[in-house]
Amino acid sequence: MELVDGGEVRDDVWELLLINSRTPDLLDGDLRAMLGSTQIGAERVTALVDELEVTAYLSYLDGVLDHADRRMRAAVAGLPDGVYYGEDHSDNDCFEKMDIAIRVALTVKGDAMVVDFSQSDGQIRGFKNSSLANTYSSVFLAIASFFDTSIPRNEGTYRCVTIIAPEGRIVNARPPAPMTMNTVFVAHEIVHAVWRALAAADSSRACAGWSKTMHGHVTGPKDDGSAWVMYQWHAMGTPGATAERDGFVQMGHLISLGGLDLPNLEFHEQMYPVRYKRQEQRIDNAGAGARRGGTGVRYEADILVPATWSFRAEGLDTPSGYGVQGGLTGGVGYEWIVPADEAADGPAFIPPKYGVQRLGPARMIADTPGGGGWGDPFRRDPQWVLRDVRDEVVSVAAAARDYGVVIGADGRSVDLEATAALRASRGKCDQST
Repeated sequence: MELVDGGEVRDDVWELLLINSRTPDLLDGDLRAMLGSTQIGAERVTALVDELEVTAYLSYLDGVLDHADRRMRAAVAGLPDGVYYGEDHSDNDCFEKMDIAIRVALTVKGDAMVVDFSQSDGQIRGFKNSSLANTYSSVFLAIASFFDTSIPRNEGTYRCVTIIAPEGRIVNARPPAPMTMNTVFVAHEIVHAVWRALAAADSSRACAGWSKTMHGHVTGPKDDGSAWVMYQWHAMGTPGATAERDGFVQMGHLISLGGLDLPNLEFHEQMYPVRYKRQEQRIDNAGAGARRGGTGVRYEADILVPATWSFRAEGLDTPSGYGVQGGLTGGVGYEWIVPADEAADGPAFIPPKYGVQRLGPARMIADTPGGGGWGDPFRRDPQWVLRDVRDEVVSVAAAARDYGVVIGADGRSVDLEATAALRASRGKCDQST
């Protein structure tokens, strides 16, 4: 259905959209912003065409796209020719536990690549099936973030990429397969699978895996009869490490490369019936490495009024922040819901990964999973390990076990002699093996 017909907004379609939202006032603003920005964009493009004349404008546009094409082809040509494989998994179909694989065969030949998902599993019951457009976007994001970030991002960038995604697979589902969640999951797994295949072609550019999120949302009525909807944004995923940096504590979704900012707690407490009790880095949860993964957080928040909880805990139970180049996988996620009135709502429980439940006032406790590590942990600078111990994100025991770093009795220094001996003994053990 057309929202705008002949330059006029169709009020019937507009109202149909609004009455199907719990927050019609916010949707109304979103729609007006999208229409306004589209109109301004069209006006500016038209003005530029008028200023340059059509022929000149199109030649400049061709130049921009051709430049991006040349840059990406040069990057692809730097990879060895061959077929490289990558895969990632989901452990549920939104209803029950099962192993769902996203498999990719990435063929590099000269300055072009083929990304083939033919061996991926079929579409599922749940709402994590991918549309073809979403699969293309996920592949483009994985490729763009793997290569030199100075390469422009436009249509020309991906001319050298051919994507094969057969119908009926989870990466190109047939109707009536639900797709509501696909821009987050299964997009996350698609990016990971492509990253793994690219890392097999050039391990020096490998990025460790980002852990999956624990966020859900909660909704309830306002005094005026309208609804409030609050996302548990502070229980998000955790980036993995790269050769240049440790993983961040936590950020927005992988599919935004962390571009989703986490709102501050004070603002949330003013906007919603929530009181935050704790948000702190987890200890011994980051994937160990020469560069360690993000730590994840312990998150506790009280929802102070009766509300409907919609659980979105993809990061629960199963490790997802994989390590690369000898780095270790980050820790798993945990979550508990603790009702304030046990007599009415029952005792504390572990929520399903996906589900909806009406509760009175209750507390959410989440330990978000950790990001993957990059490189051999025994090559991490001992002073960085000491810093992590003093920051209480790595324990003294884990410093010795995972990094081969012995912390002095004062807890404020590295026992250099004991550290050298421990790391040397690990090296001898590896050689004998």
